[in-house]
Amino acid sequence: MGAMRLRLDIGAFLAVVVVAGLAPLVGTAHEQARLTEKDFPGWPTQYEGRALTPLPLTDREAGFVRGFPGKVGRFSDGRREIIIRFVSAPTRLLHPSADCFRGAGFSVKPIAVRRDAAGAPMGCFRATRAGNDVIACEVIRDSHGESWPDVSAWYWNALFGVSAGPWWSFVVAEVG
Repeated sequence: MGAMRLRLDIGAFLAVVVVAGLAPLVGTAHEQARLTEKDFPGWPTQYEGRALTPLPLTDREAGFVRGFPGKVGRFSDGRREIIIRFVSAPTRLLHPSADCFRGAGFSVKPIAVRRDAAGAPMGCFRATRAGNDVIACEVIRDSHGESWPDVSAWYWNALFGVSAGPWWSFVVAEVG
């Protein structure tokens, strides 16, 4: 009986330690969302030197925006479609664009990393559905010039305060 009680006490202690350790992170994310959401600077008017034309969000994209800590916009630069996400807090709702393509019925195959016009590495993949190929690349940037070619690397840097928001995610898709 004494050993069992000791195991329960250690388990309870560890649970309290984990919750106490994570509590500041949760508060920081919510506070950061309040501070930056109201300061949304507006959408960029160009990307990599090309003028952007706003496009309406698809029904799927509009559903994704609900509960997202930030804003999502869809644009064209005349030859590519660009999804821009303004992110005001670390969130798992910012997921890899490959997941969106898979969810829309595409098969996805990683391809070599590319660099954007500023030289930042972008994670890229080829998405195929019904014989149509799309090449998509993504990069996430913070307000201090740091960038990440994948959502997972960004998320942990943002969550633990290595990177300060707000952040911009750019997904660039073109016919492959």
